[in-house]
Amino acid sequence: MSDRRSGVGNTANGFAYEEPLLFERSRPGRIGHSVPEPDVPRIDPSSVLPAEALRDDIPGLPEISEVDVVRHFTRLSTWNASVDLGLYPLGSCTMKYNPKLNERAARLAGFAAAHPMQPVALQQGFLQLCHELTMQLAEISGMDRVTLQPAAGAQGELAGLMMIRAYHEQRGENRHTVLVPDSAHGTNPASAALNGYTVRAVPSGDDGILHPDAVAAAMGEDVASLMLTNPNTLGLFEEHIARICEIVHAGGGLVYGDGANLNALLGKTRPGDLGIDAMHINLHKTFSAPHGGGGPGAGPVGVKNILAPYLPTPVVRELSGDEGEGFTLDYDFPHSIGRLHANHGNVGVFIRAWSYIRTLGPAGLRRCAEMAVLNANYLLARLCSAYHVPYDRRVMHECVLSDKRLQDTGVTTHDLAKRLIDFGYHPPTVYFPLIVPGAIMIEPTESESLEGLERFADAMLAIEKEARETPELVRSAPHHTRRSRLDETRAARQMVLRWQPEPRD
Repeated sequence: MSDRRSGVGNTANGFAYEEPLLFERSRPGRIGHSVPEPDVPRIDPSSVLPAEALRDDIPGLPEISEVDVVRHFTRLSTWNASVDLGLYPLGSCTMKYNPKLNERAARLAGFAAAHPMQPVALQQGFLQLCHELTMQLAEISGMDRVTLQPAAGAQGELAGLMMIRAYHEQRGENRHTVLVPDSAHGTNPASAALNGYTVRAVPSGDDGILHPDAVAAAMGEDVASLMLTNPNTLGLFEEHIARICEIVHAGGGLVYGDGANLNALLGKTRPGDLGIDAMHINLHKTFSAPHGGGGPGAGPVGVKNILAPYLPTPVVRELSGDEGEGFTLDYDFPHSIGRLHANHGNVGVFIRAWSYIRTLGPAGLRRCAEMAVLNANYLLARLCSAYHVPYDRRVMHECVLSDKRLQDTGVTTHDLAKRLIDFGYHPPTVYFPLIVPGAIMIEPTESESLEGLERFADAMLAIEKEARETPELVRSAPHHTRRSRLDETRAARQMVLRWQPEPRD
């Protein structure tokens, strides 16, 4: 069911149109399905369920024909932004095009219809795919072992820090602090806190990257790990990463790599070779699995051998020697941090990533990184004359602008994002990274053609011109959506009031 939407900007056969709810479309006697009579006796629910589990006040389902149901949901689908409709420039989220070949592979009946608890002997094809995927990811990242269990990058961070904590505890070390750069993703300090660590921020330099002296000053015997994103959230390569890793290792800590921006490094360099001890890899970012609606995702974690004893179980292992041929699920990890996900994880995402890697091969993956970096720098070159660039230098896969030059117009980053919707684009990431006031973070990925980049750049330049000539047009955007701009300040205030505690006597 959908929420009722206003008819602004929505037409059907040339007329303004308002999409009713399915319940409003319901007409008695209309049927949208044909189900044969069951060949087993019907069961009275009261004979198998306790009285408290039964209800008699549930309204009936809408009665609608098949064609009306199909048209209803097809219309709703056209209201959504997606990578199949155009550029989806969410910085740091890597919303690249999802090849349909990968979708077809994920829908193969042998994968899609398999029961997750079937015997290992009947899972051999799937286990082989998982094993191959872990080997591919280990090779790409420069890690020794990989677990596929984490269901997203954030859970991957959690798992990585759990293994790091187990490593230090096994060695009898009481380390309770994690270093996090001020440019980090918000999940980094959150994951550290969930693991019981105290978070200590490390400031970036004036050039937007982390410097060895800042890390050395923050190091101490209490530091368990440094969490580092490379390239960082400003789209800049951490040039001192090798030296930084040496400093952390010399102090007894380990380095966790946030792999959210791995798309910039594919085939060019490997984080494991730079000194990273553990890192998550977002399959739904770097390896093209669908990435909308909050999931499902997958955030496998790669580790160096020193952390392998703490991997979550079970681990897919290839049989060898007298064991015969094939693959099995290995639970023999006495120091494991345990299970992170029911069954095998988000299987469809594994299959899509495996297909993507096998289709492109090493040269294709390297080309992805090269084109992603080229596209980001091209957009930066087109837009730097109109928008403020806080760190004016070559970037990697994404670029960061700000609204600083528009302050005299009263137009903010928020307004710009809303106006972009009128041009048919999902807005970029805004107000992040936090160290850039009014930030606009744009990641075009390698999916975009030159023509697509030009159209987006032209839209951004047109909005900058509007901000100077007709600022109220931008401040009141969007104008062509089914909902006009929401009063977010009022909504936030109402939310606060709603959750205020009741006054006490």
